[in-house]
Amino acid sequence: MVNIAHRPLFDTDKVCEHYSAKDSVAVKYVCTSALGSEAQAMDIFYRETPHPDFGNRYFGLYYIGKNVMIANADAIESAEFTVMEVNGGWHYSQHRHDFYTVGDVSLDGGRAYFRCVGNVNRPTKNVKIKDGNFVEEEQETSQAV
Repeated sequence: MVNIAHRPLFDTDKVCEHYSAKDSVAVKYVCTSALGSEAQAMDIFYRETPHPDFGNRYFGLYYIGKNVMIANADAIESAEFTVMEVNGGWHYSQHRHDFYTVGDVSLDGGRAYFRCVGNVNRPTKNVKIKDGNFVEEEQETSQAV
């Protein structure tokens, strides 16, 4: 899936550089999202090999006040994203109360629900994250009996 529009909290290039050097393994930015129905997003990063001490492949960075916090973010692979095409990019709401406006449409709900207001006659897709990449969800097909 190409052209996902992100709105990260941190300078993701610097974070990737820092953690790649620190852990001697490539780290890449994936998305900025809450993990479930939470009202706070985090920048989520991926590494192919599990962390040697904690066992997770995804971690999230977020702020509490002025403090930077880190969390296991492996649950992102079970999260669902509804993305909408606007101005050539695929946009998503980051968290439950992220009423985000792009062009002539506003997106809301994060992973908890999908709501859009405005010009809603735009293409949407349901996507997930697998191995650090956005992938389209498999559509179930039913056969007539």
